[in-house]
Amino acid sequence: MALAVIVYRRASVVAPLDNRAERIMESTQWGAKREAAREAERRRQISVELAVPSDLPSPELWETTQAIYERMSKRADNEALATQQGRKTFVPYTEILPAAQGASLEMVPVPAGEFLMGSPTTQAYRKADEGVPRRVKVSAFWISKVEIPWELYTAFMENGRPRSKAGVLMEVRPDDELWDAVTQPTAPYTAMNLGMGHGYEQGMPAIAMSHYAASKFCEWLSAQTGHYYRLPTEAEWEYACRAGSEAAYCYGDSEEQLDDYAWYWNNSEDRYQKIASKKPNAWGIFDMHGNVAEWTLDTYVDLQSAGQQGQSGMLTDPLVLIPGQPGHVVKGGSWDDDPDRLRCSARQKSRIEWNMQDPQNPKSLWYLTDGGMVGFRVVRPVTLPDIVTVHRLWNSSKGIP
Repeated sequence: MALAVIVYRRASVVAPLDNRAERIMESTQWGAKREAAREAERRRQISVELAVPSDLPSPELWETTQAIYERMSKRADNEALATQQGRKTFVPYTEILPAAQGASLEMVPVPAGEFLMGSPTTQAYRKADEGVPRRVKVSAFWISKVEIPWELYTAFMENGRPRSKAGVLMEVRPDDELWDAVTQPTAPYTAMNLGMGHGYEQGMPAIAMSHYAASKFCEWLSAQTGHYYRLPTEAEWEYACRAGSEAAYCYGDSEEQLDDYAWYWNNSEDRYQKIASKKPNAWGIFDMHGNVAEWTLDTYVDLQSAGQQGQSGMLTDPLVLIPGQPGHVVKGGSWDDDPDRLRCSARQKSRIEWNMQDPQNPKSLWYLTDGGMVGFRVVRPVTLPDIVTVHRLWNSSKGIP
């Protein structure tokens, strides 16, 4: 990411600088020096073996990706060494976030495996776009135990720093951390709890963020921890939701037990509810059914019209990513949905109507003024992918509903 530098023209009469101006001048000079040093380092690091693609979604943020990737690579190397030394590393863990005043994030390991993704034609309420079941192989990953709550997301959303509409810092400081350079939202113009509850209540799921904002949160999280976080693919999400079940829900086919596992239209009192206040699935993951629907990485395609319902053979770690095409897959159903939307295989396509009331033109990159039913959770794959893939998955949905 190219840090913004404020340029001053020399005047014929130099007025004394007040404290604020001095601070800005010092930050600017320091920022310019750091920018030059980073550029020199970038040129040294990019070798002929790594040809940077010309179609990167946000080439101006490539430098930030590089800095974070270096941190993630070092941590991945250390953990690989620990595994070689016989220490167990694929276990539940808690991540402490310094930028969120020490709030924590619990991660649950999901073992590699195979499952039937989709729904049989005999399943009640199934929709054609789910396709018929297809055999899918999924690599191991960790997933957040709960939907990302306000106490984590507000630290990202209300960062207290002046930024452009695109999220670029307007002023750099000598004490900036790596995560400060991550593109982040401008301040919301209205309370993004959308009238549900009293402010951003702890323990409530964060809502009404765009797919891009959720992806950039993952980058911000990665910059702090040195672990690679991203949104789950649709396949990873459904695999984690099922937790070994081939039924409509993680526990079976009956709607009678749904109240034990999910907040939805029948019991939510017309608003979101506290995370982890219902039963978890067999793998200890909460709210995969209901409360808030959750973003996935995948671009939405109708599996029936795309002809995928007739595919044979095994799919391995599938991901549908179509740059520039509107619509992403949202899974799990929400407090505002009926039981059919909460099924493991149920899918929704994100819509521009979720940001209809936004008065800005163009619409915000960050907020969904009509998206009070949408939130997300994060995953961390066991294997760190290449840097270009990391960059694409953090940046590909900018400006896409």
